[in-house]
Amino acid sequence: MRKRFVQILMAVFLISIIPFISSNKVSAATSNEIATYAKKFSGTPYKFGGTTTSGFDCSGYIRYVFNNFNISLPRTSADQFKVGTAVSKDKLQPGDLVFFANTYKKGISHTGIYLGNDEFISAKSRGVMKANLKTDPYWAPKYAGAKRVLNTKEAVESVKETPAEQMSDVFKDLSTKHPAFEAIIALNKSGVITGYGDSTFKPESSITRGQAAAMINRELKLEASTGVTFKDVAPNHPFSADIAAMNEAGILQGYGTGEFGINDKLTLAHLAAIVDRAFDLQGQIDGKSQVASNHNVVPTSHWASEAIRALKTLDQTQVFQKPGFSVGKEATRAEFAAAVFTAVSHK
Repeated sequence: MRKRFVQILMAVFLISIIPFISSNKVSAATSNEIATYAKKFSGTPYKFGGTTTSGFDCSGYIRYVFNNFNISLPRTSADQFKVGTAVSKDKLQPGDLVFFANTYKKGISHTGIYLGNDEFISAKSRGVMKANLKTDPYWAPKYAGAKRVLNTKEAVESVKETPAEQMSDVFKDLSTKHPAFEAIIALNKSGVITGYGDSTFKPESSITRGQAAAMINRELKLEASTGVTFKDVAPNHPFSADIAAMNEAGILQGYGTGEFGINDKLTLAHLAAIVDRAFDLQGQIDGKSQVASNHNVVPTSHWASEAIRALKTLDQTQVFQKPGFSVGKEATRAEFAAAVFTAVSHK
């Protein structure tokens, strides 16, 4: 009887530790297992801010792969470079993280997973794919170093998420949670909008008529038949050709005083009207089953009423979804990006 009791006790003990055994097995992955798992996602499309198999950005892909092995990494490429143990290029092993600098901003800006034989895999603009670390004409010159995180799990997991780690890889003052995040990143990638030399975007700063003319024309690429004739726009001004084109097309015209108002701030009403003229927002809402009502937005008698209604109907962000519309408020750089992104998304 006692022997039978001991056997039952041992069985219960073994069953109770099985979860711990299997859990440890996952976190004790080999470098080859990580590399093999990473290759399973070849062809997954690229998506700004993407962290799932429906679409990855570069650091989101890295985190997804390593999370499968219970290894937690920071959100951005720059912060991922701060953890683990440095590895020289000639000592790389499959599963090591490889880093690249100056791809779209200064400093560390891209992460990949080394596969062996000089190859690495990462989420690039064309999706998750492999490249050669030594011979690829784009990536090889931008190689910045490597880190091994397999044997430094505790150090990696001790890096806690902070608000700074939720900031964009592109602009250090742009939160990934900002309602215009996708719009800003997409337009920056296409060259429509740019940030500042200190890697900021200043999403809540106001936008001028001159800036708006230049940025809209980067998308439209219109050319004027004559140069600028406004008293406040010098012929050699960086925006002069864009301003001339916008004025001639009737999208953003000057004042009766002979000035363009190059440094005047745009209001939200002006923003809606200008984007409507440039991309025909009203024409794009034809046939929409759900059209934003002017009720509780702006009076139907307001000169920009229809343009505002179209912008709110088509909005591809969360920027213009809240009730009401402050027509006289100065438009921000983020609001401008959201409006243009919405317009070009429906073209």
